[in-house]
Amino acid sequence: MTLTVDNRSRNTESSLTQALRQIQQLNSRIQELERQHQDYVQKQQNLIAAIAEICISPIQEVQALRILIYRGEAACRRYLRSVLVKQRKAS
Repeated sequence: MTLTVDNRSRNTESSLTQALRQIQQLNSRIQELERQHQDYVQKQQNLIAAIAEICISPIQEVQALRILIYRGEAACRRYLRSVLVKQRKAS
């Protein structure tokens, strides 16, 4: 009888230890995802500020925002570079 209780106790402890380890892993992953999200938000805010600074017309701003939303950060940066090149050629 004592042996059975001891085995159950060990199994329960093992299950609890395993569950705690999984919780710690999930918490670590959540922290990493939160950090990545904050980095993403900061990059987007910086890019939006650059759009406002670089684009001369509202049409260019709308186009840049559309590109950012539908095609992503890299495509938006390419578009902004092309806008800057056109502005320099026009000057």
